[in-house]
Amino acid sequence: MIEVPVPDRAAREAAQARLDGLVKPLGSLGRLEELAAWLCAAHGSLPPRPLDDVRVVVFAGDHGVTASGVSAYPREVTAAMVRVFLAGTSGVTVLAKQIGARVRVVDIAVDQDLTALPEVPPAVVAHKIRRGSGSIDVEDALAPGEASTAFDAGRAIADEEIDAGADLLIPGDMGIGNTTVAAALVAAVLGLPAGDVVGTGTGVDSGGRARKVAVVEAALARAGTGGDPFALLTKLGSACAAATAGFLAQGAVRGVPVLLDGVFSGAAALVARELAPGAPQWWLAGHRSTEPSQAFALKALGLEPILDLGLRLGEGSGAVQAVPVLRSARAVLTEMSLLSDLG
Repeated sequence: MIEVPVPDRAAREAAQARLDGLVKPLGSLGRLEELAAWLCAAHGSLPPRPLDDVRVVVFAGDHGVTASGVSAYPREVTAAMVRVFLAGTSGVTVLAKQIGARVRVVDIAVDQDLTALPEVPPAVVAHKIRRGSGSIDVEDALAPGEASTAFDAGRAIADEEIDAGADLLIPGDMGIGNTTVAAALVAAVLGLPAGDVVGTGTGVDSGGRARKVAVVEAALARAGTGGDPFALLTKLGSACAAATAGFLAQGAVRGVPVLLDGVFSGAAALVARELAPGAPQWWLAGHRSTEPSQAFALKALGLEPILDLGLRLGEGSGAVQAVPVLRSARAVLTEMSLLSDLG
């Protein structure tokens, strides 16, 4: 098991005492107060540090399960979207600009050789594990050893961002078929039936959703549920899921807050918790996805989404929207007057 530090309880209690003494009725700022105290515990200080350096890492990779017709888009979109991220015109990059967040895309398992493209810097492919993954309904997603290699890559990427000054980490995802993989992982970890966790993903119709349910059922029947986290990632996950899990775990190990995004990071978080049981203390849920498996994952993790905007884009786009709320929570502690100041 990976050891994780415990957030500063004394800082949380000091924050709560100050919140109770501000010029407002007790508890009247609701969730903002809870988030302010959480940030103090994470940073070990009152007030918490400014969230100036927010970093989004988009883990890109393809999933063999797309061959079973589970997505409204072909897998070639994944590689095309990497170029869009680099151009700064994707959903998450546009939204991140509004709050001053940085976006980095990493090719973990895109089913194309991106090294031949002049617009793709070497750093994007530096952590690549493989091209695509196996179709989980009929075969393992990864070869032996690849899950742990990808997990370690995610940890290394988190270290790179933290060493460069990150105050807050956000995991993003890009990969056609990823909601199917996420649903399978959540179902396997929590022992849920496929029909409960499968959603419409990129917008498939009722027939498409039925195919997704059948694929997840077949995957669960083939691979089973529970067991070793790396075995689970090998059978039902992907290199991107493993790397995201490592990223989440290492953020907690380093004591840096992590803001989860949607369904894919929720599924990866369930697996990361198995390897680093104390890690969820360092995570917040940025938003509520429309995918049903995310709700099950967040309930199991004890996390309540900050926002509910009906988003289903992925990429880290929902979590980015929650950053201003966290900054507002910090401002409450740093800028509001105390009742005692009124005399």
